[in-house]
Amino acid sequence: MYKFLLNETGLELSEYAVAAALVAIAVVAAFTLLGDAIGIRLNLLATRIN
Repeated sequence: MYKFLLNETGLELSEYAVAAALVAIAVVAAFTLLGDAIGIRLNLLATRIN
């Protein structure tokens, strides 16, 4: 029982999972904002061409 309480392998794995989830959320947010910015620029370019 004492060895089980001192074993932090599961805790480390859950920390990595939380960190990976945060990175994934940040990447999705960045691509969403970047996609919106690209869309705005393309619309601006299209109106200038017309």
